[in-house]
Amino acid sequence: MSVMELDTFLAARQRIAGRVLRTPLVLSAALSERCGVPVGLKLEHHQTTGSFKLRGATNAVLSLSPEQRARGVVAASTGNHGRALAHAAKAEGSSATICMSRLVPENKVSEIRRLGANVRIVGRSQDEAQQEVDRLVSEEGLVMVPPFDHPAIVAGQGTLGLEIVEDMPEVSMVLAPLSGGGLAAGVAAAVKACRPEARVIGLTMERGAAMKASLDAGRPVQVEEEASLADSLGGGIGLDNRVTFAMCRDLLDEVVLLSEDEIAAGIRHAYEQEREIVEGAGAVGFAALLAGKIRNIGGPIALILSGRNIDMGLHLRVINGETDPLREVRT
Repeated sequence: MSVMELDTFLAARQRIAGRVLRTPLVLSAALSERCGVPVGLKLEHHQTTGSFKLRGATNAVLSLSPEQRARGVVAASTGNHGRALAHAAKAEGSSATICMSRLVPENKVSEIRRLGANVRIVGRSQDEAQQEVDRLVSEEGLVMVPPFDHPAIVAGQGTLGLEIVEDMPEVSMVLAPLSGGGLAAGVAAAVKACRPEARVIGLTMERGAAMKASLDAGRPVQVEEEASLADSLGGGIGLDNRVTFAMCRDLLDEVVLLSEDEIAAGIRHAYEQEREIVEGAGAVGFAALLAGKIRNIGGPIALILSGRNIDMGLHLRVINGETDPLREVRT
């Protein structure tokens, strides 16, 4: 699969209506002045569970049969998908088991537990957590709802792209956080179905950027997962990736890598200039513009603020000037 039709995203939007917020898009005065074009902020971090992940998780759960929901769902997660899936499953009377590595921040783990999910902490990478998911599917009959590489997940995330085009009809560029590709692929397909001339740029961290490494190699590859301020962008894309690798390859116009210093600057800008609290993954759009890494700006830009689920102690350290507060985790 390398493309999704507009009708797929319209159907997903109808399916999740009333269960997921339609988040606002607001203009950033500071960035609009800096870039010389309107810069809109898609406030997806205001979503019910604090990130865009609720769109895909809700669409996927609602796409299951009653018998599948009764068996319970399971997924590997770097935090936000687990939180979204726990919420979506609970809302539909199902149960959720979330498998995570030890790199997932404790604030995200505790919130998933609060939502009633069964939590399994396995290994030091999402790939190791996925091995536990595969075991639970095989031995206990749970239904896997993956964090990104699934048509229903991509379709749900793409509803965000529909909203961007509706609220900013002349958008010429969308800056989308990039990890496994569910968000970037869905948004790119939905936006380009409405505005084929629009460019979609994937943004990710320098450390452990699995999709970027895979695109460069021409096939899915494994990378070592490392601690990052943009922890939600960590993890592999799966060596048997069936959906998002091809979509990102065919639809993304560019992928931009960002350092920890640049991501920290993005978090600070969000707080000091926009009065928004975002996690590292949600700050990569700010980071890319502030670092001058976005080229050929010719019209209105939309930045996706994808999540707010940052540990507030870590946020305080970044706001107070630390540029690489996770250094000790990696050494």
